[in-house]
Amino acid sequence: MIWDLMSSRRFAPLFWAQFWAALNDNVLKNALVIILLYGASTSHGDALVTVAGAVFIFPFFILSGLGGELADKYVKAVVARRLKFAEIFVAAFAAGGFFLHSVALLFVALALFGVVAALFGPVKYAILPDQLSIGELATGNALVEGATFMAILIGTLAGGRLVAGSSHMGWVALAVVLLAILSWGFASRIPGSAPSAPDLAITANPWTSTYHLLKTLYADRRLWDGMVIVSWFWLVGAVVLSLLPAIVKDIVGGSEGVVTLCLAIFAIGIAAGSLFAAQLSHVRPNLALVPIGAIIMGLVGLDLAWAIAHAVHGADISPADFAASFAGLRMLIDFAIFAIGGGLFVVPSFAAVQAWSAPSERARVIASGNILQAAFMVVGSIFVALLQAGGLAISWIFLGLAVASFGAVWFVLGKWRKEGEGMFDWGSNRRPA
Repeated sequence: MIWDLMSSRRFAPLFWAQFWAALNDNVLKNALVIILLYGASTSHGDALVTVAGAVFIFPFFILSGLGGELADKYVKAVVARRLKFAEIFVAAFAAGGFFLHSVALLFVALALFGVVAALFGPVKYAILPDQLSIGELATGNALVEGATFMAILIGTLAGGRLVAGSSHMGWVALAVVLLAILSWGFASRIPGSAPSAPDLAITANPWTSTYHLLKTLYADRRLWDGMVIVSWFWLVGAVVLSLLPAIVKDIVGGSEGVVTLCLAIFAIGIAAGSLFAAQLSHVRPNLALVPIGAIIMGLVGLDLAWAIAHAVHGADISPADFAASFAGLRMLIDFAIFAIGGGLFVVPSFAAVQAWSAPSERARVIASGNILQAAFMVVGSIFVALLQAGGLAISWIFLGLAVASFGAVWFVLGKWRKEGEGMFDWGSNRRPA
């Protein structure tokens, strides 16, 4: 099925448009991080790095609703193509910021990339149920989720490499423009379909739109619970990724290469878990995998907390030495299995929400989910940052994540027990009610 989707026009153009766009976002963000930490003449680099993350994510709070309305009212392929075309000009603006070594311009460019991403998010996920059957939804989502984490990995590496020690910014400027053009080129190949709600009135006030979308989502408790479950995954992912550098540098004493190795293992684990979940959901989203994924995250989280608490600090440990040591290999295996559990957790959940959503309002449901996910990620990251600032050890934070993952098992079983039973009664070509 994977090869069939990756070679079909109904999926491949969307996949590659999303991949190049996500890669571009991460190249820009991580290039800016390196500039702030090592190249900018400011004593507040660490604080500005945190601000950069907030600048990118903030548009999701106010513009996801508009993106959902646009995707429901108009032809989704046309909306995607126009957004990706506009992104080329945003990339050119970012290129100017790199050439001028202007942190201010790069922050504006990052915010504009966030605007495009917020508007594009509902489009890309609402297209999938239009183009794929229920049996293909989990695989499509798995490929998109896996590609997103691979884009985070590659973008982290490329963004830093392109600006580290460079006196001119020609390569990174060229990269962001070319990636934007690639994304637009593939978006232009997305097949069109009829608008799902052509008579929908666009809400002029984005705050009003956001409020009404969340209120409507909350009224359908099955969809609300599903989006809460998906948002929990993104919160956990954001916290783990934010803690990785501190674990490697402050606890293990590893080099930057060890951070990259751990990040690669985590990204590959997410992709593997997502694809495995897709294989087990080849007829319909398999909700039985969701609590299993949470249990895996909980158990492995406990072992990670123990391993981190008893880690011995070294001195500039290389990736090879880290992987060759018992403690290092244990952490890498834990990161991989934890990520696999995350893939099992999120892919069936999101595929089920897509299938349950009415076609006429699917993009707005996904937009509401994007708002929730952004809120979970921001609140979770701030909470963890406050715990770290208060002196709480990272091992205790991972212990808390593990316990919370077991809480997610209880939440899923309590909310979706009947849905999980009903899953096995679906026909292979029939959408759930």
